[in-house]
Amino acid sequence: MSTISTSQRDVGPRAQLPPGRYSTLDQMRSEWTKLVSVRSTIWTLGLTIVIGIGVSAIAAAETSSHWATNPHFGFDPTSLSLTGVFVAQLIVGVLGVLVMSSEYGTGTIRATLSATPRRPGVLVAKASVFGLVALVVSMLTAFLSFFVGQALLTAPAIHATLSSPDALREIVGTGIYLFLIGLFALALATLIRHTAGAISAFVGILLVLPSVLQALPNSLQHDIIKFTPSRIGVAVLSRGNHPFAFSPWVGLAVLAGYTAALLVIAGVKFTKRDA
Repeated sequence: MSTISTSQRDVGPRAQLPPGRYSTLDQMRSEWTKLVSVRSTIWTLGLTIVIGIGVSAIAAAETSSHWATNPHFGFDPTSLSLTGVFVAQLIVGVLGVLVMSSEYGTGTIRATLSATPRRPGVLVAKASVFGLVALVVSMLTAFLSFFVGQALLTAPAIHATLSSPDALREIVGTGIYLFLIGLFALALATLIRHTAGAISAFVGILLVLPSVLQALPNSLQHDIIKFTPSRIGVAVLSRGNHPFAFSPWVGLAVLAGYTAALLVIAGVKFTKRDA
C-alpha cells in the first residue's frame, strides 16, 4: 500500500479552510458586508436622511410663511430646523433593532456564531460597524437639516448660522443623540432577540414612558422624567438649559451610560444563551 505524502495530505478541501481565529477587523468586514448587502438597510438609511430633512424643511417653510401673524418670543431657528430628528430617531432605532433581530428571525445567527464562536467579538463588531454608519448618517442628517431649514427661513424670519449661539452644539448634539439611540436599540434587540418585541420595547421607552410618568406627582415627575431618553433629546435640541432636564452634554453622557450598560448586559446574555 502506498504512503500518502505530507504534500498530498495538504491538498484538498482542508487546505482551503480559513484559520480558526478571526480578528476584530475581519469580523467588522463581515458585518459591513451583511449590513450593506441588505437592500432594506440602504433604503432605511436613505429614509432617515430624507425624512429628517423633509420634516425639518416643512416646519421651517411653514414658520417662514406665517412669520408675520404669529408671535415668536424666544424663537430658536436652529431647533426648528432640527425638528425632523423626532421622526428620524424612530427610523434609526428600528434599523438598530433589525441589525441584530433579523439574524435571529432568519436563523443566520447560527451561521455567524459557527464561523466566529467568540460571541463578545461578534457583538463588538456589530455595534462598531452599525455605530459608525449611524453616526455618519446622523451627522449628515443633522447638518443638512440645519442648512435646508435656515435657507427656508427667509426674511423677515430670524435665521441662524453655524456661528450663532448654541447652533453648532445643537447640531452636533443631535447627531450624537441619534447615534446613541441607534446603539441603544441594537442592545435592546440583543437582549430580546425578537423584532416585534424589541421595537415595542424601544418605542415604549422612547415615547410611552414619558406619558406614563406624567401621572406621577410633580415632585417626583420632574426628578424622574429628566432621565428619560426623550427628555434628553429635547434638551439637546434646545438653546440654553431646558427646565426639568439635564444640560445637553450631561444628558448625552447619561444616555451614553444607559447605552454602554445595556450593551454590557446584552453581551453577557448573548454569550450565555443558545442561538
